[in-house]
Amino acid sequence: KYTEFSICYYRINSLDQKTSIHSISKNVAIPPGAENTTATLSYSYTVVPLESTSSTGTYYCKVEWIDIQKTGKGVFVLVRDTGYINTSYGWKVLVTLTVLLAVLSITATALLLWKRK
Repeated sequence: KYTEFSICYYRINSLDQKTSIHSISKNVAIPPGAENTTATLSYSYTVVPLESTSSTGTYYCKVEWIDIQKTGKGVFVLVRDTGYINTSYGWKVLVTLTVLLAVLSITATALLLWKRK
């Protein structure tokens, strides 16, 4: 009963639209002496190429037997346009903070020297 199953890969985008990617049917032979035992089999499928930002979404794998369906937790994939530069404000914040502290230090020193005179 559980030796025949199908594996389906699909994507759900931000609009909750389901897009089928790949499906395959399997028929696994049970080796003698392994009846009535639990078996774990691994199957992998590589989704390539991710052509545009419309490929962004959560990718799922679902296995269907005659009376049971099991779906994975899903993997979110974000596809960006070519030439995208991730904005980093780290250096700008560091330089701004350093300049601000330098100006405050110079101002405090000038006020102390002016008050001393």
